[in-house]
Amino acid sequence: MVRALYSALILAGALPHRAAAQFDQVDAIVRDGVRRGVYPGAAVVVGNSGGALFARGYGHFTWNTRSPVPTPDSTLWDIASLTKVVATTAAVALLVDQRKLVLDAPVVRYLPRFTGGERPRVTVRMLLDHTSGLPAGLPPTQRRVAPDSLVAIIYRTPLRRTPGTAEQYSDLNAILLGLIIEQVARRPLDRFVAEAVFAPLGMTSTRFLPPPALRPRIAPTAQWRGIPLAGEVHDRTAGWLGGVAGHAGVFATASDLGRYAHWWLRRGVPLVRPATVDTFILTGSAPRARLLGWESRATREYTPSPYGILLSAQAYGHTGYTGTMIMIDPGRDLYLIFLTNRAFGPRVAKPFAALHQIRARLVDAAVRAVPGACKAEIRPIC
Repeated sequence: MVRALYSALILAGALPHRAAAQFDQVDAIVRDGVRRGVYPGAAVVVGNSGGALFARGYGHFTWNTRSPVPTPDSTLWDIASLTKVVATTAAVALLVDQRKLVLDAPVVRYLPRFTGGERPRVTVRMLLDHTSGLPAGLPPTQRRVAPDSLVAIIYRTPLRRTPGTAEQYSDLNAILLGLIIEQVARRPLDRFVAEAVFAPLGMTSTRFLPPPALRPRIAPTAQWRGIPLAGEVHDRTAGWLGGVAGHAGVFATASDLGRYAHWWLRRGVPLVRPATVDTFILTGSAPRARLLGWESRATREYTPSPYGILLSAQAYGHTGYTGTMIMIDPGRDLYLIFLTNRAFGPRVAKPFAALHQIRARLVDAAVRAVPGACKAEIRPIC
């Protein structure tokens, strides 16, 4: 009953308001990305604890202007590594809150095959904050095997450093978390997150493995011999794992992700206790680049930083290879969803650098646009 009421609340709050003049800069920045050839299409949702304040689609599904125009409510995007926070981190938080999963327990407690060498020292927490010692991913030559064989390769992949000593962003961490979720929840990852996360939050379009009937709604992320491909996960490792993995594979609309961000901004109420959410997002006395599942403003993987300069120290988020981004800032009381298919044949030199610049400008424009977000006591340069 509580979950049904919360779904209704989120659905009502996520209805986009009429775009006000204060969002003109947001509008211009996203359109500039299409004009410059950084991505053919995009969707943006900006909101606060009251719900969505701005939602709009831009460009087209492909560079062909006769292709569909994206919309926040109906267009599905391959969200790539946002899967790590939208599916995997949320599922872990639920299981931790239910006391079915212990953050500081060794991974081998849940995955007995993850043993040998220093692996018994790797904890669930280390998978979440990327201090497990595992490498970033697998070489392409090791990915072209059946899913069970690929999982076996991951189990025996050597650690590159002593667990808990240094950060190394790794898809393997999230893949292992997905396997842990399946063991603890006793059902497949896609089924568990659909039932326990997406449905209660009213994320009615979000899913792994979209069926062929949904492909007309999916913005393509690649093309084969000139034909746009939509509905197949862009990440090759996720593809070899059958399209369902802890690190990639989810397809979602911008409006659905707005509902998800709104839930985190409300500190997990009513699905998870606020104290559990705080465990995942608070940096403690010293800033940390990696929170549990999420990135913080201290992350310095990209130049320029996608966090811009106006977010508060409490901000956290994540980005995805296909051109996706989610940012949440409790200090500013705002969230931003920015989805693109920048992997679909960008027409600009150094497309990643161009995308990072747009992200940073967009984040700052969102801070300036949301009423009350640009508080002088937080950062006077607003």
